[in-house]
Amino acid sequence: MKQSELFTKTIKEDPKDEISTSAKLLIRAGFIDKLAAGIYSFLPLGLRVLRKIENIIREEMKEISGQEILMPALHPKEAWLPTGRWEITEMFKTKSRSGREYGLGWTHEEVVTPLVKKYVSSYKDLPRYVYQIQDKFRDELRPKSGLLRTKEFIMKDLYSFHATTEDLDDYYEKVTKAYFKIFERCELLDFTYLTLASGGAFSRYSDEFQTTAPAGEDTIYICTNCDRAINKEIKGEAAVCPECDGKDFKQEKSIEVGNIFKLGSRYSEPLGLKFKDKDGQEKPVMMGCYGLGPARIMGTIVEIFHDNQGIIWPQVVAPFKVHLILLGEEKDKKEANKLYENLRKANLEVLYDDRDVSAGEKFVDADLIGCPYRIVISKKTLAKDSIEIKKRGNDKIELVKTSNVIKELKK
Repeated sequence: MKQSELFTKTIKEDPKDEISTSAKLLIRAGFIDKLAAGIYSFLPLGLRVLRKIENIIREEMKEISGQEILMPALHPKEAWLPTGRWEITEMFKTKSRSGREYGLGWTHEEVVTPLVKKYVSSYKDLPRYVYQIQDKFRDELRPKSGLLRTKEFIMKDLYSFHATTEDLDDYYEKVTKAYFKIFERCELLDFTYLTLASGGAFSRYSDEFQTTAPAGEDTIYICTNCDRAINKEIKGEAAVCPECDGKDFKQEKSIEVGNIFKLGSRYSEPLGLKFKDKDGQEKPVMMGCYGLGPARIMGTIVEIFHDNQGIIWPQVVAPFKVHLILLGEEKDKKEANKLYENLRKANLEVLYDDRDVSAGEKFVDADLIGCPYRIVISKKTLAKDSIEIKKRGNDKIELVKTSNVIKELKK
């Protein structure tokens, strides 16, 4: 993409109504735009990052047999009455012109369970695993920290359906491993801990995936022996490590990036989701649910990977791998255009700064946007039949022969 054609522009000053580093940088660099407190638009650069995170999630869901669906965000009141959750205050509620009441989905157990009920009647129909990546809505009283706490948010929610608790337990472990694989691919693994927490409106307990960061709103206690963690909210209930019974912990601020629950029959019983076993006995289906926030992951990555100049994107989720900068005279543009096309033909994602602005402005914007590689073509480099390459976050600058640039970038 040519930067002169990019829909957005960078902003020099921090937005005054944002406190988190990720929100400030994502807004300044043109990845997101704030419509209101807790409500954001994803702009072209931001949407590219978001889609890459979502694709990583989809690939790992496929590995554990998840089938993608898309359920409605608008739910009739009647769907929520059997479980008693219509009265939860976090749900946005509205009425149609005919007077019928609806809620905006903040989770989908009350929708997915009746849906699965249409297709499951026997033990032969189990297990089943369905997920979606869907906008959700929650009436947060204090939305803050940019994408880390919002009123409208994107959630990957996976639901599993089982004949036995043993099968649920086995799949729960598979999902746990899949989540850690997602965080590994997003380069968050070294900062992310499986954390025992309250189950809230879902179950007594849950497992959170907490990523340590100074901007985190949660506090976790990490076992120094095995790295299992406990959320501060239940630390009094769990004085020892749930994994190894250790008693020594280190305290860290953290961001919740995922949450998984063993629901059991909490929703299948009131919603009538049953099956007949091998002996013809009718039993409730055992359920699990597994949430993950792609946009929150995006914000968390920025909280961890940045410096004073801007964002430092991990290559796998970066909006573009290469930021090509043209410096110099109009006659040098021909060579820059040629390099741009060659990079594209080589399937290297490239943002080409072809704007008529100063070199300083181009360098500042490149650091702010944070693509993994900055390459510069100018009269000076062309005189040496070379291109200047610099890795974001690294001060080292290399001159590489023009003919070797693509090979160097594909390493």
